[in-house]
Amino acid sequence: MTQALSLPNRDKTVEEAFLPSQAEGRLLAFDSGIGGLGVVAALRRHLPLAGIDYLADTALFPYGEQDDAVLSRHIVTLIDRAIETIRPDAVVIACNTASTLALTALREKRPDIPFIGCVPAVRWAARISQSRVIGLLATRATVRRPYVAALHEQYAPDCTLVAYGARYLADYAEAVFRGETIDPELMRQEAMGLFGQPNGERIDAVALGCTHYTFLVEALRAVSPPHVAWLDPANAVARQTASVLEARVMKDMPLKETNRLWFTAPPKDSALLEEHLLPFGYSHAGLWKPRSL
Repeated sequence: MTQALSLPNRDKTVEEAFLPSQAEGRLLAFDSGIGGLGVVAALRRHLPLAGIDYLADTALFPYGEQDDAVLSRHIVTLIDRAIETIRPDAVVIACNTASTLALTALREKRPDIPFIGCVPAVRWAARISQSRVIGLLATRATVRRPYVAALHEQYAPDCTLVAYGARYLADYAEAVFRGETIDPELMRQEAMGLFGQPNGERIDAVALGCTHYTFLVEALRAVSPPHVAWLDPANAVARQTASVLEARVMKDMPLKETNRLWFTAPPKDSALLEEHLLPFGYSHAGLWKPRSL
């Protein structure tokens, strides 16, 4: 069974009004798969004049199941080569796992390029929670990292943080993007991994800790307590990126050959996937071959 793909939902209860930035420039957005396209949608709303190239590292998807040391070296090498090829004005790491693992190493490797990462919206959850019990739904890799504990200690010390590392949600998001429908029972099982924990019934705000989950918010909401606020950091990432571009001295050269999308390996059902790229500003996808660009 298939379903039409809609752009990520913009919940008016958790999104502030804004005026689009007039900043120009070339951005490189990076993720392990299609999850970062939710961030791209926000970037296009906030930065309508910017060109956005997208690189999906489908060769190692899903990132949440890879060895940390190997994955970190791989991400740094891949993005460094992409920067040399694409020459972006800024890089958006539209992937929580990559951000929590490799953002520091990337900034050390390429101090000439600003990097904007995606981190779980723990601070946001703490700001709006009434019960003082907040949830984090992320990959298993993100949940186990010390970075998450540091976010909790720094931004939500008076809250109980209930975290769940989901193994299959990123795969479900990829399937939904291709037009498939996920069995609600499978979604309920993943939601219960969070709400079924001690204090889980008191959670009133959930920080999405994987950009793929943008495409599952409505399905998650349907199988979860109705009072829960689902917090997607895509707009916050877009606002920060706009601030970076507005402050950066741009290269005085026209944006040629931008708004391109590549996969590092052929994804599953690539033809179906490509059908759904147009709403995000991409007419087709290519295979990443940096030396030939």
